[in-house]
Amino acid sequence: MKLSYKARRRWSLVVLLVGLPLYIAAALFVVSLFDRPPFWLEFIVYVFLGFLWMLPFKFVFLGVGKPDPDAAPDADPDAPKEKAEG
Repeated sequence: MKLSYKARRRWSLVVLLVGLPLYIAAALFVVSLFDRPPFWLEFIVYVFLGFLWMLPFKFVFLGVGKPDPDAAPDADPDAPKEKAEG
């Protein structure tokens, strides 16, 4: 199933604003269940968990920062608007 550009943009916002804070809370909870490891090991665990969250959502974030490929070529949202001379 391929998501449209607009759907990917919306889902990426949901993932970043809702999913990521929930993932951070879950990761902190799971890590707190164990005895505190040495600093270097704890750092490696958090870096690994920091990269792990995005792997399932890779397809959602691909191309979100680029212009809409389905939009008309004239519909550039960053282009300055020309004023009509009257």
